[in-house]
Amino acid sequence: MSNTVTNGDGWMLAEGLAALAAAGGAAVVQAAGTSAWQGLQQSVAQWFARGDGERERVELERLDRSAAALETAQDDERVSVRSGQQGAWQARFEQALENLSDSEREEAAEILRALLQTHAPADAAEAPADGPTIRGNVDIRADHGSAAAVQMRDVTVGTPPQPGPQQG
Repeated sequence: MSNTVTNGDGWMLAEGLAALAAAGGAAVVQAAGTSAWQGLQQSVAQWFARGDGERERVELERLDRSAAALETAQDDERVSVRSGQQGAWQARFEQALENLSDSEREEAAEILRALLQTHAPADAAEAPADGPTIRGNVDIRADHGSAAAVQMRDVTVGTPPQPGPQQG
């Protein structure tokens, strides 16, 4: 059984590193437009640049273009744009890792893992930039006629109707 993944260009990457590259691509797409974006964007640009200031600037511009494409995508094309951006960034991470020597690749992978752990959302939930994001368990209760309302994309949860006489 092989522990390598071959892309369409013929180069191979160990499965663990391919998964890491996939996580990097997903993180870029998930963080764009959220409060996590700036930190992730800067760290990803530095990761690709490896100390080269000009390359870091180019990577920041590339990340800005990706974020803009995700932000301006129309509703009917949003899934396609997200998928395309995620695949493009995954391929970029894969190629960057593949082009390193074994020792450099190991070090770069560790840095990328730490970067993703620090800056990327902990799960695949999309976090909107214009509102709060809640992770974990949430318990909302109505007390003496008060209630909470939470809007989730096209779903709104609000004050339930008062029970009718047949409901007691």
